Amino acid sequence: MSYQLRREEVLDGDSLKAMLEESPARAAQAILLAAREGVLDAQALLGQILLDGQGIEQDRSLAVRWFEIAARRGHLMARNMLGRCHEHGWGCPADAALAARHYRVAAEAGLDWAMYNVANLFATGRGVAESQAQALALYRRAAESGHAKSMNLLGRYLEEGRHCPQDLYMAREWYRRSAEGGDFRGQFSYAAVLADEGCVDDALGWLRKALEGGNANFLRVSSESLLGALHPQIRGMADAYRLRLSQLTAQ
Repeated sequence: MSYQLRREEVLDGDSLKAMLEESPARAAQAILLAAREGVLDAQALLGQILLDGQGIEQDRSLAVRWFEIAARRGHLMARNMLGRCHEHGWGCPADAALAARHYRVAAEAGLDWAMYNVANLFATGRGVAESQAQALALYRRAAESGHAKSMNLLGRYLEEGRHCPQDLYMAREWYRRSAEGGDFRGQFSYAAVLADEGCVDDALGWLRKALEGGNANFLRVSSESLLGALHPQIRGMADAYRLRLSQLTAQ
C-alpha cells in the first residue's frame, strides 16, 4: 500500500514517534523519508525500527549504519544504541570494549541510559576492568537523573553496603522511586521491603505490577525467590509468576 504523506509529517520527529504507535508500516515509510531528508531523530528512529523489524523488514546491519550516521551527528541515543549493538553482536561483531567506548561518549554527555549501560559493564568486568566503585558512581548519576533501573541498582548497593556505607533508609527510598518509575525489578525490590515491614497488601500490589512488566528471566528467578517468603500470600504469588513465565516462553 502506498501512503500520501504530508511534508510536515515527514519532517516532524514527534509525529513520527506517535505514528509508530498507531501504524508501524506508515511510520516506517515516513521515518525512511525523513531520515533521507537529514532529520536527526528520524535517522536514529530508522536504526531502531530496522533493529526491531517494526513496520519494516528487520536488517540489523543496516540499523548499525543508521545509528552510526546519527551518532556522528551528535544523537546521544543513537550512540548508546551503537554500544548496544556492539555489546550484543546485533548486526556487527560483538565487542564489549567498543561498546564501552560508545556508552562512555553518551554517558559523559549526560545520557542516563548510557550511564546505566556502561555501569553494567564496569559491574561485570566486560570490555573494561571491573570496578564496582565506578559502577556505583554511574548508577548513582543515572538514578539522580531519573533513570528507574539505575535507582533499583543503587538501592541494592545501599541495602547491601557494597562499596558504600549501608543505608537501609535510602535503599528503601530508591526502591520506591524505581517502583513508581515503572521498573519491574524496582517494583519487586520495593515489594520485598514492604513485606518485611508487614505491609503485605501493598507488597502484593507491587508484586502484581512487576508480574505484568517482567521478562522471562526475571520471572524465573523471582518465582524461586517468592517460594522462600515468610507470608503465605506472598509465597502464593510464585504460582502466578510461573504461569506468566510459561505463557511468555510458549510464545
